[in-house]
Formats: sequence, C-alpha cells, structure tokens
Amino acid sequence: MVIVGGGVLGTMHAVAARRRGFEVVQLEREPEARGASVRNFGLVWVSGRKAGPELSLALRARELWSGLGAQVPGLGFRAAGSLTLATSDAELSLLKEAAALPDADRRGFEVLDAAAVRAVNPALRGDFAGGLHCRLDAIVEPRLVLPALRGYLATRGEGQSGYEWHPGREVTEIAPNAVRDHTGTWHQCDLVILCPGAAHTGIAGRYLARSGGVRRVRLQMMQTAPLDTRVTTALADGDSLRYYPAFDLPGRDRLPPQQGAAARTRAQLLLVQRAGGGLTIGDTHEYDEPFTFDLDEDAYDQLRGRAEALLGVPLPRIQRRWAGVYSEVEPARAGRALYHRAEVEPGVVLVTGPGGRGMTCSPAIAEETFS
Repeated sequence: MVIVGGGVLGTMHAVAARRRGFEVVQLEREPEARGASVRNFGLVWVSGRKAGPELSLALRARELWSGLGAQVPGLGFRAAGSLTLATSDAELSLLKEAAALPDADRRGFEVLDAAAVRAVNPALRGDFAGGLHCRLDAIVEPRLVLPALRGYLATRGEGQSGYEWHPGREVTEIAPNAVRDHTGTWHQCDLVILCPGAAHTGIAGRYLARSGGVRRVRLQMMQTAPLDTRVTTALADGDSLRYYPAFDLPGRDRLPPQQGAAARTRAQLLLVQRAGGGLTIGDTHEYDEPFTFDLDEDAYDQLRGRAEALLGVPLPRIQRRWAGVYSEVEPARAGRALYHRAEVEPGVVLVTGPGGRGMTCSPAIAEETFS
C-alpha cells in the first residue's frame, strides 16, 4: 500500500494497513507534516459530536486512541475528560438540556455546579455558573503523535517492519494502483490512499474540483509558557456551544449573539494544558478565501481574556502564535457525509475533509477505509 500524506489521517491509515498485514510506503512532500495535524489542540473530543453516526465514529475513535495510547506512550494520551463552562443562565440551561439527552450516558455527560467544577479542576478559580463534565474526552500531544506512530510502525515485529517513511517526496502523477514522486520514482501497489489534508491543489486538486463539496477553514491559536498549576481537564467556554453540533438544541437559540472581536472572528475558547505545562489556547474560524496572511491580535486578546476570566489568574507569557488551515465537508453535505472518501482512479482512494473532527476521528476513519 502507498499512502500519500504524512498527517494524522495518512498515518492512521498506515497503522490500520499494517494491522491488516499490508506492507506500507508512506510519502510526505515536506520533511515533516506541518499542517492541521500538528496545529491543533490534540483533543479526542467526544462531547461536541452530533448524535448518530458522528458520535458513533468518535466513540470508536476514542476506543482506538486509548488502545494506541497503551501501546505507544509517546502519544501522550491522557483520559483527562473535559469541562465546558457556563457563565450565564442561558449557557447553563443549554448544558442541562444536553445532559438530559438519551445519548448523554454514552458521552459521559454530567452537569456540575461551580463548586463541583472546582473539585474536578482546582485550577479554575474564576467566575462561572457551572459546567458540563464529559468523562470520555481525552488529550494527546499533537506535535509528538506523528513521530511516535512512525516509530511504532518502524519497530513492529521482528526483522523487516513492513513500513517505509519517505519525507520530502511530492507525488506528481497518479495512475491505476501507482503514483510517481518528483524524483521520477514510481511506487506500484495494491492500493493508493491519498490524504492531502488542506492541500486542495496539486494531485488531489482535480479530483476535489470534480467532486466539489469540500472547503477549507482557517484558524488562529497560541501557546503559553508553562503554568505552575495543573489544569486537570480540557476546557471549553460557552461560545463553543455555538459551533459543536451536539448543542444544536432549542436552548441554543436563547444564547445572545457574540459581540465585538468574538463575533468578527467567530471565536470559541478551547484550552488544553500540554505535557510540559504550557497552555494551548484557541481558536477562531475563517471561511472565505483567499485567507488573510496576517494574524488578528484582537482575536488573541479575546481568547486570552476569556481564559483568564475562567482560570482567575493572569496567563503566562505567550510563547507561540500560529494560524492553520484544515479541510472539511461543506455544511450543505454534512448531513450525508462526515468526511470525503472516493475512489478517484482504479486502486486509488482519496480521503480528506474531516474538518475539526480530524484529530479525534482519524483512527476510526482509517478503519472505515478498510471495512
């Protein structure tokens, strides 16, 4: 099998293929993956998924992440859970509505008052009315996941591992059951899997243009210096309720509109403490291309203010800021597809467009490719 793309979706296909006995060659055009696979929170996020197939996919992925975490400690897998915090009666009412749904037990939902929230996560010293605890949410380290999985693939079994990693190889031509890279080398196989991420030009571009229905989304994020307090769970604020389909309930209509920079940048606060103590904080949503090339400082001020209000302490110094772009199935198609998969040539399958669920669901998406 030849897998084109070294991001998390391509690498999870490599894991799934090796488990099924395929020999795998994985090609990546960069020296190391630099896209959305490493520019994210590292969240295995069950709580926000839409009821039905999306939730089932996320739950299966959560199970697979847990198994990989036990086999590959370098992933930094932590079954930390999450807290979605409410600062208004309308937000708290919506959280209670979600916790009363028939699938709430599958997500590990429980609404907590402010005191119980602080008992779960003592780092939260700010003002809030309560929170939704999701015990099934988990965390991995996005900058470590890919090299850890490749190391796992390269050392499995005795003798030849059956896995080859070739960075710095851009694929320039596709044929049935084969691809050619920019060095002129042909790679022939039983199956080619294209995982181009947000690269909607190049070899995948003509296929995506033909099929349509996949767009790109730009976000902004940042990371602080280490915080001297342990943040025991992942965190989300009430604005996140506007963006996750699990909360598309009657109570969402009672949330007041976002204001100022939050509205302009479509901001939601997600916060994860990295293994080294720093805080990864985001994010924003930009849908209209061409995307801006600069970073919006108002968005960072908004997110920093929200984080400090919930933590009740000033944030450590911001060490890194970045933007990222991911690929997602357009909302008009979202009811029919959670991501895009198509056989674009004989023996060549294109898989992309999982959107914000990509890190969460990648192991289960790869599993479905082989089902």
